[in-house]
Amino acid sequence: MTTLDRAINKAARLVGSERKVVVRALRDVSFDVRSGEAVGLVGLNGSGKSTLLRVIAGLETPSAGQVYATHQPVLLGVSAALEPALSGLQNVRLGCLAMGLTPKETEAAIPGVVELSGIGDSVYLPMETYSSGMNSRLRFAIATAAHPEILLIDEALATGDAAFKARSEQAMAELRRDAGTMFLVSHAAQTIEEMCTRAIWIHKGKVIADGTAYDTARTYRQWAWHLAQGKQREADELMAEVLAARVYS
Repeated sequence: MTTLDRAINKAARLVGSERKVVVRALRDVSFDVRSGEAVGLVGLNGSGKSTLLRVIAGLETPSAGQVYATHQPVLLGVSAALEPALSGLQNVRLGCLAMGLTPKETEAAIPGVVELSGIGDSVYLPMETYSSGMNSRLRFAIATAAHPEILLIDEALATGDAAFKARSEQAMAELRRDAGTMFLVSHAAQTIEEMCTRAIWIHKGKVIADGTAYDTARTYRQWAWHLAQGKQREADELMAEVLAARVYS
């Protein structure tokens, strides 16, 4: 054994191995959704909302349980399909085709995608030259070209200035009208109240409440307000009441 090998072994013994941590993003989550429902998912960052969307979309495989759907759920996002070295226009075509649009449907969708993104002539430049804002706007605009029966929307996709925000909200409203069923992740409970008919509150991977969008979102907002004000006892008491009501309902 060389001096270097002995030094490496000694360092490994001193540092030790990293402890493996198992994270259960979702636990015992079960619910039914009917065609025509708009379901909002509320909860703190890291509660499992986005993971749930990815499981429903088939992008992640649950360690237990199954997802049953009459149509293929589509998550609003095409990041993995795009190529930074290609122009924005080429990526529009690539993204639309990756979402299942036919070549004819893709060509018909291009003008609307470019207009929604608001990047103008930059659509002819490589995406690797875009600012983060331009990049996000184009990705979002491409994603709206799909009109699935089951639509999954993560609020984080809708980024940009006030003008783009208005255009993206209109685009999402049209998508909701076309889709048979919609899931929407949002940190803003008021958005859930306005856009959804039903809401599910997820906390640490578990379903805390499942009811009308108005009641569930309002309760979540009250709980989050207690938490933000440092009123942990009041927040805990409210959550206990919600859980008790769910058990006896």
